[in-house]
Amino acid sequence: MNTELKKELPALKEQQDFYVNLRSKIANYLESKTGRASKLSPYLLFAPDLFHLLVKAMLDNRIDTKSKTLIGSGILYFITPIDILPEGLIGPGGFIDDIIVAAFVVNMLLNKFSPEIIEEHWAGDVKLLTALKKIAETSDTLLGKLPARSLLGRFIKTSKKA
Repeated sequence: MNTELKKELPALKEQQDFYVNLRSKIANYLESKTGRASKLSPYLLFAPDLFHLLVKAMLDNRIDTKSKTLIGSGILYFITPIDILPEGLIGPGGFIDDIIVAAFVVNMLLNKFSPEIIEEHWAGDVKLLTALKKIAETSDTLLGKLPARSLLGRFIKTSKKA
């Protein structure tokens, strides 16, 4: 299987601009809907951070093909319009399920690879392990308030056993 990229990646500055732009759009949307930052804002802003990490990890040649399949699944969940909480219907709040799935994938990577390898790809404002801890601590609370909680809750419980 040929794993080389067919096109050159955009320049690092262009990638960073896209990431910053996406993060700004989410923050501005949350601000415009509530007039102030929502309680979920810090968690929803993990979405572009986690997506960025998954994409960068996918391109890391130190990560094996089997792990890249898992990473690819996490990326696909982000970009697929049909998921448990679709962003198209409920706005950035729809990233909650994407964040939980991405956190699961990143935790699996951290169990297999050195944290330094994974943290190289983290662009968030807080340390990666701190972000994952916040997501884990609040996921049960957030899931309890969601209509899709039983399905997503089953996924989380299954993943914790793995």
